[in-house]
This record gives sequence, structure tokens and C-alpha cells, in this order.
Amino acid sequence: MDANGVKTYGIGELLAMARERAVPVVRGIPDEALTAPTPCAEYDVKALVNHLYQVIVQFQRLAAKEASDFGDTPDRVTGNAGWREGLAREADLLVAAWSAPGAEEGRTGGMDMPARLVGSMALLDLTVHVWDLARATGQDYAGAGEAVVAELTGAVDTLAPTARRMGVFGEPAPEPEGASPFERLLARTGRDPHWGSLTGASREGRE
Repeated sequence: MDANGVKTYGIGELLAMARERAVPVVRGIPDEALTAPTPCAEYDVKALVNHLYQVIVQFQRLAAKEASDFGDTPDRVTGNAGWREGLAREADLLVAAWSAPGAEEGRTGGMDMPARLVGSMALLDLTVHVWDLARATGQDYAGAGEAVVAELTGAVDTLAPTARRMGVFGEPAPEPEGASPFERLLARTGRDPHWGSLTGASREGRE
């Protein structure tokens, strides 16, 4: 509990919540959808799966205060019928890595950032990119839970200026009237919360 009596969660706990919503979406991606566009304009479904796979693997290393390598993104999908279960296993390992004692303490990564913020970056990808994949493949995605959205809102506040300069986030998108907290979060990363729906006016986004 924090000083206001609100329950606080560790990054490992939040990642576990995100994983529970992510794995069914990953398992539900049909082979015929791998070439479909996604809300991330530079990625089709297969490329985004490979990106998410790489993020999940490398952020395990960051939890252990080891060096990460985002230079190349291996293709873990082509010729690998078991990639869905492979990604699910790596998501389990990501949760375990960030649940380990000391994982969110101190600093980590090439930019020497606070470890908890780095963990929040993994949480952001595991949440927002799974929404991207759900939208791209016509699957339902309930959005993120209140605790995850609260953590990510603070992380995006911190990361947004640099992320926009680097092209990781797009400029904030218009927030739909009556938008949920999760939809507002999506808009702040440059996404159209209605992408791919009948009311979505834009099919472009950023990572």
C-alpha cells in the first residue's frame, strides 16, 4: 500500500496481468493474417510479432541488469510452427525475470535508466503491441486493467518527449469522446483507438 492506502504492484505482477491478456491474442493469430497491416505503419503482423518477441527476450536480460541487444530482430516466425507457444513461454520468463528480488531496483540498460521505468517499457510493449495485433487480426482485446493503465500512464508521461523525438511514439492522436483510460493511453502513443473498426478514420500509427 502507498501512503494513500492504494495497493501498489510490482512490475512482475503487472507483467503477469498483461501476459494473461496477451497470450490468447498471440495464440489466436492465424497464419493467413501474418501479412496484414497493423496500427504500427512500419510493421505487418509477422514483423510486429518478431519485434514483440525480441522485446520480450531482451527485457529479460535488462531485468537481470545484463546488456541487451536490439540491433537485429531475428525472424522467429518463418518456418517455425511453434512460434506462438514459444512467445508464450518467453512471456512467462519475462514475468519471472521482473518478479525476481531486486529486478526493479537500481538502474539498468544502455541508457542507465531507473529499472522500474525500464520494466514499465516492457509492460507498455506487452500491452500496446498486443492491442495492435488484436486489431490487425480481428480479435477482441479487453484492454488493460486499471493497475496496468495507471503504471503505463506515468511511464508514458516520462518517456513521451524522448520517444517522440526518436520516432517511437507518434504525435498524440485525437481522443474519442467518452474514451476509456486505456483508449486515452493509446492515443497518447500516437494510435487511433478506433483503428480497424468501422468508426476508425485512420489506419496509421507508430510503434
